[in-house]
Amino acid sequence: MTDALTLVRDLHHAIESGAHGEELRPHFTDDAETVERPNLISPRGRVAPLEQMLAASTAGAGLLSKQHYDVWSEQVVGETVIVRLTWTGTVAADAGPFHAGQELTSHIAQFVSTRGDRISRIETYDCYEPFPPQE
Repeated sequence: MTDALTLVRDLHHAIESGAHGEELRPHFTDDAETVERPNLISPRGRVAPLEQMLAASTAGAGLLSKQHYDVWSEQVVGETVIVRLTWTGTVAADAGPFHAGQELTSHIAQFVSTRGDRISRIETYDCYEPFPPQE
């Protein structure tokens, strides 16, 4: 059985490597969900079941040319991993309020619940740095 910390690290590595959509499904239980607390991109927050999570990962992969996680601390409490990290993503092409080459940064606290060898829930508090105005 894979330990909870390895499951979280493997998911972050897969996303950094460009995996998205169905490629990420093996990381999650069938009833997995993400709870995203209010932030600049999602002002009201949202709860997304697995299918929406996978679709959002594909949309994000289409917007970004690369993304990276700098993990500052990790704590395992039972089957939950608490991670404090900084996420950066580079915008691939002009889209909505974002422009190609723009770097997005978010300081994040994640609470990742696991069940068996899969992730069952991610609760995330994403604190985005202000987006610079378009030129």
